[in-house]
Amino acid sequence: MCVDTREFDEILQRTLDDGALSRSEERALRWVIRDLEPDARERAVLRSRAFAAADLRIGSGNGPGLLEWLHKIVNVIEARAEKQDTFEAAALFSPGEACPRRIVELFDGARARVDVCVFTITDDRITGAILRAHERGVNVRLVSDNDKTDDLGSDVNRLAASGIPCVLDATSSHMHHKFAVFDSRTLLFGSYNWTRSAAQDNEEDLVVVRERGLVSSFLAEFERLWERYGNR
Repeated sequence: MCVDTREFDEILQRTLDDGALSRSEERALRWVIRDLEPDARERAVLRSRAFAAADLRIGSGNGPGLLEWLHKIVNVIEARAEKQDTFEAAALFSPGEACPRRIVELFDGARARVDVCVFTITDDRITGAILRAHERGVNVRLVSDNDKTDDLGSDVNRLAASGIPCVLDATSSHMHHKFAVFDSRTLLFGSYNWTRSAAQDNEEDLVVVRERGLVSSFLAEFERLWERYGNR
């Protein structure tokens, strides 16, 4: 999925028109980049847009000023990258709405891919968020437990019927994981089942974390299960 640079480009043009990157413009630029949450490839796109904008003005006779402007723009882009690479974590608990609300927020904010590995899904609020992500073009994949798909209220078959790739363990034991990885950056895991009863009745925990090592480990586990169950 390509990053939407329209608002970013508008700010670039405003700063070029007045010949400097003011504090208010820099602040606005930081907010736009924060909302975009660009990965390494998308940051390269933003840098390329900045260089292209400067190149169009190169004949204006303000070469040194353009170089200083470009240096500041690139610093803003890369400063956000450094912040994204830092460790971030939060713990949520049920009963209550904090856990399902955060899961829905993560799906609604997903931009490219989500890998989901959960024992069961019966909470229609979460299912709705998964379907919205799929309809936006986000690449969603699901690994789940075969024994739970026929439970009353299970949404796994509904998700599969909508075109979301799903694989089931199809063994005598259980695929009991409860985790998801969003855009290869944000990991969600914990005891929390994606069910109404988990939100309303159960004592559960949910951790949301951004840390490269943990994300890589869970992505590797997802791919292992996807390969194992997908080849049956």
